[in-house]
Amino acid sequence: MNDVLLVLLIIAAVVLILLALSFRLVTQAKKVVIERFGGYHRTLGTGIHFIIPLFERISNTVSLKEQVKDFDPQPVITKDNVTMQIDTVVFFQITDPFAYTYGTENPMSAIENISATTLRNIIGDLDLDQTLTSRDLINTKMREILDEATDPWGIKVNRVEVKNILPPKDIRESMEKQMRAEREKRQNILIAEGEKRAEILRAEGDAESVILRAEAAKKQRILQAEGEASAIFKLKEAEALGIKLVKDAKADQAVLTLKSLETLALVANGQATKIVIPTNITDIASTVLAAAEIAKDQKPSK
Repeated sequence: MNDVLLVLLIIAAVVLILLALSFRLVTQAKKVVIERFGGYHRTLGTGIHFIIPLFERISNTVSLKEQVKDFDPQPVITKDNVTMQIDTVVFFQITDPFAYTYGTENPMSAIENISATTLRNIIGDLDLDQTLTSRDLINTKMREILDEATDPWGIKVNRVEVKNILPPKDIRESMEKQMRAEREKRQNILIAEGEKRAEILRAEGDAESVILRAEAAKKQRILQAEGEASAIFKLKEAEALGIKLVKDAKADQAVLTLKSLETLALVANGQATKIVIPTNITDIASTVLAAAEIAKDQKPSK
């Protein structure tokens, strides 16, 4: 009796264990491929699923997240027979768990081999300079070829990036010398252009300075001439005003003669080397003699 009870307990424990193992939890962004009797049966999505013990088994658990595969550097030969090392990075995503599980034996190895052969074919059509400057072209061509090749395996290649391009050591040294020479050339050109620009600015400054000095001298002469003209105009205005005042005062001939004599005396006492005598000097002289006679007659009477 005890032996039978023990056997029943063992059987119950085994059944419970099998039942516990029969429930499968599938998390987000994962798929589980189930086989029944050795053949594909179904694909489980997110959630809790029941698997029939001993009849069904999990063949593969696939992640649907985007994955990154960094391949080792591959030796390639350019069109101009230069051997270099190039390593690439492939970004891919599994879109069909069934095709991924049963499409190829080792998908990662298959992708790596296709990537290497594709890279060699692309680089073989490019020379060294094109290889170093055509990363986008290489990336685009590799992505297109890899995506088409891996589609039967349920893999979607999103993008391919060339990580490093390593030319031979002697070529790297030659490129460094060339780059150094180019930098020195650009530096010398910039220095020469700066000096040229400085000379041009200096010459323009000198020319502007000469023009400004000439303009200042011209304005000074114009202002000086205008001042002299204004002074002459004012003097002539004063003379005209004096004549007008004399005329308005109705001065007689004697006053005019006396003014003429005063002016003649001033002229005679001046430093002028030439004296202009008016044509009516005789009339003035007679007038002076008459005035002298009158003065003589008046002295005895006094």
